[in-house]
Amino acid sequence: MNLDKITQRYFNLFPGDFSGNPMQRQTPNFLFAQTEIYGYKKAQLLHFNQNLSEEIGLGKIENQEDTDFVNATNLPENIKTYSTAYAGHQFGQWAGQLGDGRAIYAGEIKNSEGKFTEIQWKGAGATPYSRHADGRAVLRSSIREYLMSEAMFHLGVPTTRALSLSLSGEKVARDIMYNGNVDFEQGAVVIRTSETFLRFGHFELLAARNEIDTLQKLTDFTIENYYPEIDKNSGNKYIEFYKKVSEKTAEMIVEWLRVGFTHGVMNTDNMSIIGNTIDYGPFSMLDEYDLNFTSNTTDLPNKRYAFGKQAHIAHWNMIQLANALFPLIKDEAALENVLVDYSEMFWKKHDEMMAKKFGFEKLERYDADFFTSWQKLMEEISTDYTLFFNQLETLQEDTNIPEHFKKCFYQNINSNQETLLIEFVENYKQRLSYNQISRDESKKIMQKANPKFVLRNYLLFECIAEMEEGKTELFDKLWLALQNPYEEIYPEFSVKRPEKYEGVVGCSSLSCSS
Repeated sequence: MNLDKITQRYFNLFPGDFSGNPMQRQTPNFLFAQTEIYGYKKAQLLHFNQNLSEEIGLGKIENQEDTDFVNATNLPENIKTYSTAYAGHQFGQWAGQLGDGRAIYAGEIKNSEGKFTEIQWKGAGATPYSRHADGRAVLRSSIREYLMSEAMFHLGVPTTRALSLSLSGEKVARDIMYNGNVDFEQGAVVIRTSETFLRFGHFELLAARNEIDTLQKLTDFTIENYYPEIDKNSGNKYIEFYKKVSEKTAEMIVEWLRVGFTHGVMNTDNMSIIGNTIDYGPFSMLDEYDLNFTSNTTDLPNKRYAFGKQAHIAHWNMIQLANALFPLIKDEAALENVLVDYSEMFWKKHDEMMAKKFGFEKLERYDADFFTSWQKLMEEISTDYTLFFNQLETLQEDTNIPEHFKKCFYQNINSNQETLLIEFVENYKQRLSYNQISRDESKKIMQKANPKFVLRNYLLFECIAEMEEGKTELFDKLWLALQNPYEEIYPEFSVKRPEKYEGVVGCSSLSCSS
């Protein structure tokens, strides 16, 4: 591996705490703190994403030094590790300084095309921002993030990615449901990568502390490195930056809705400044379609981060980012215009996405009513989101409609529901007839928009149970399937959630401890 090429631009560009003090504390006037990894002596590499490593310029694991790096055990002298400070609104309430409580940066690497990628361990030990936690991670949550972040990448959703998964060789105490039942689980470390891990919360922290010079410096750095299309010498660059973040955020949410992803904790500190899906905790892919589904037991009963509320919450989070950037933009009307445009842009992109899921050649003005009728159907009949579109794609003219969709239903449907389904499908056929393209071409549009495989929570639940026993067969199958989500590699994965997992913790909703 090209470990000698890893650099730390933050050390030279931004104010940092180099004291090496491991105490959990506030770090005013600093954007990061130098942080040491714990150094696991009995760590064991479980899986390495070599394709990603080659892509970002790290290369192959070739010796013990490389393995030690991946396992967060020993590091070359050139790697100076650190964690960053940020703030955020958690469940709508200002939480003040937060920061990388379980993440420690190795730095950045530049590939042959000149693109920088940030590299960080998750679970490599406590940081000054761990907030009375231990900085460790467990195998359960590490498998979930490792597999799901890669699954999202191959689905075409903007996301951070996973480079490696290792056992730490330690046991870690966790109260998975926050109900006093503490258990010891296998510890683990994940290396994750992204063009940048900068969050809305980084900008919120600096604004809240009135560290405006550093806020401006960080924003200029972000524009220059991650939004090169913006003229860095323009007097309007900050409002243009805000517009771009708004666009990328809207596009990310549309992609979440396309594949049925529910984040679970859309706090502002979990919002990427470049529109990446970040921080995989109590997430879930939809099984049955439900706009009120929340994947996070901590989010009950209010369901702030429910599947159907994610666009609204992203808008709310954009308001908080506007407040943070106001000292640079100083134009309330301009910021409000971007927020209004966000809503219009989101719904336009959303409806265009839905048109593709149904195989429409282009979006028509009357499609809004069609989408509403579909939504009412899905809410009336407990229907699997992914399987419904897969079955719609294979619909034939002489198909027995109720029988054709039977594999999608989580409950037996009554005669009224059966009639509703038949009427909808007939309306769908009528709408398809307005296409100027063939049915085969329409199907190709659907196939690109509708995955055959999504990484459901019950599959992760089964995979975790096997991995905790040292078995990897299901993990290996899921790794292959998630890299080919628009193909049916394993038909046994293209089924609705088994009835035995109904209401089982870890198979639909999870806690923040997940």
